[in-house]
Amino acid sequence: MNDELLRLVIKAEPDVFLLRQRGRQVAAAAGLDGQNQIRTATALSDVGRELVRQDVTTTAVFRLRTAPQPALLVELHWHGPASADSGTGWTTARRLMDDVLVTATGATLVKNAHFEPADVPRIARQCHALRADLDGSSALDELRVQNQELLETLENLEQKSKELERLNSELEDTNRGVVALYQELSEELEQTNQGVVALYAELDAKSAELREAAAARIRFWSNISHELRSPINSVVGLARLLAAPGGDPMTDDQRHHVDLINESAMTLLSLVNELLDTAKAESGGLRPKPAPVSLEHVLAGLRASTQPLLRSGDVRLVVDPVPDLPLLVTDETMLVRVLRNVVSNAVKFTERGEIRCSARHGPGADEIQLVVADTGVGIPADEQSLVFEEFYQVPGPLQVRAGGTGLGLPYARKLAEILGGTLTLDSTPGVGTQVVVTLPAAKDESVQPAPVDCVLIADGDAGARNRLHDAVRDLAKEVLEADDGRTALTLAKSRRPDLILLNASTPLMSGSAVLSVLRLDPVLRDVPVVVVCDNDPGSLARGVHGLGAALLHHSLISSETVRRAVRDAQFAVRRTDIR
Repeated sequence: MNDELLRLVIKAEPDVFLLRQRGRQVAAAAGLDGQNQIRTATALSDVGRELVRQDVTTTAVFRLRTAPQPALLVELHWHGPASADSGTGWTTARRLMDDVLVTATGATLVKNAHFEPADVPRIARQCHALRADLDGSSALDELRVQNQELLETLENLEQKSKELERLNSELEDTNRGVVALYQELSEELEQTNQGVVALYAELDAKSAELREAAAARIRFWSNISHELRSPINSVVGLARLLAAPGGDPMTDDQRHHVDLINESAMTLLSLVNELLDTAKAESGGLRPKPAPVSLEHVLAGLRASTQPLLRSGDVRLVVDPVPDLPLLVTDETMLVRVLRNVVSNAVKFTERGEIRCSARHGPGADEIQLVVADTGVGIPADEQSLVFEEFYQVPGPLQVRAGGTGLGLPYARKLAEILGGTLTLDSTPGVGTQVVVTLPAAKDESVQPAPVDCVLIADGDAGARNRLHDAVRDLAKEVLEADDGRTALTLAKSRRPDLILLNASTPLMSGSAVLSVLRLDPVLRDVPVVVVCDNDPGSLARGVHGLGAALLHHSLISSETVRRAVRDAQFAVRRTDIR
């Protein structure tokens, strides 16, 4: 809505006085405060005077705008050439009004107001009285009004000046207080800094003392461990000589005593080795030597070394078949030490039930987890973090019988971290304990076996040979087949293959025997071999991996598992010293 409130014609100087007066009055009717009334009147006065100097006739129309924002509009329309681009009057208008819109034949001056659309009729009625009195007051009266406005403005400025002086005085007082406070705080801060510097110096000295003490402890452990191992090894050797067949006959009591000596010496040697390895781990002396690792070989060796430690037939040691996993590249010796310590703990604190070792995909796509779970006594929740502190042992009757130093789990966790992995423990008293070792898999998950020219498949089962043939079809250019071990050896000697897939139960000559002969042959000893066996290979796994071959379960034969076994066999034959 842009309703017209008032219209004036400006031709001469008296008209400018009337424009100023009506501008102030309309602004008051539109709800503008005193300051904005003066601003509007002054802007119209200066613009009107500028147009009169340019000798143009101008019509001023006052309107109200209700949207988008309430405002008072003063439209100026002139006849003849006029310039709104320069002049002090237009400069003043642009400074005092909220907006000045200029065209070739006119201009609009905008002053934002604060009225509601419902107030428009009231404002129009007030302006109607102004429209009836177009002569307005005299120029002298308008000058008096201007002088009064100027006096009021000067009085306001004087009051503001006094208020500003008062504020400046308060600010100076505040600044003096701030400066005094700053100086006080600076002195306190300087004293505090001196204390902190002294404390840091003391802490540095204490840290140096602790480092020296730790280094001295590690040196002591290393030296004492080396010094102790030699006599302990002598005791072990002499005890074995006494108990060896062909020695002087001994009574049952004497033999029992010798066995006790040997067992105690082995226990002492194990403790000394733990101390030495822990010292090396703390000092950073252990450096992993990554290489491809066969988890089947590691778990089979772990079972072989742990089985004799089981104290009764009430505890079973179970090693689950290894599923299809990414290639693991790590330090096999360190990994075996980690698992041996964990399994040894499980054996000590499991009286009945089972100890189960397994491998699985980790929580991450590039991780592998080795899990040792037992049905032992378990560990209370408030002590599960303490078992990873050196020399700490959970109190209990089994702990008294088990012995040990309390270094096994701390040492195992350090090794796992050196290998770039983690070792975590979850236990419930009376239910059992689960230890999970998480290790990073090979960075390149797509590690594939190297292509070969010739593959020899030896299996008495024609169906199994066909399945293996299909699995290596894309890997080999030529496939030879044999239905018994002797024929396989004859073919291998006449046509040296690049890979042999060998069933552990081949007729006429077992797979183990064929593998042993191959490793003794100077021409065939480097040929990668995959031995196919039943789900429970038993002691076969140790012999197979010891001769640098890979193991594949018969029930798991597929293109992917065969390729993985071939890859492991190629790595194993390079890793194992078979000459």
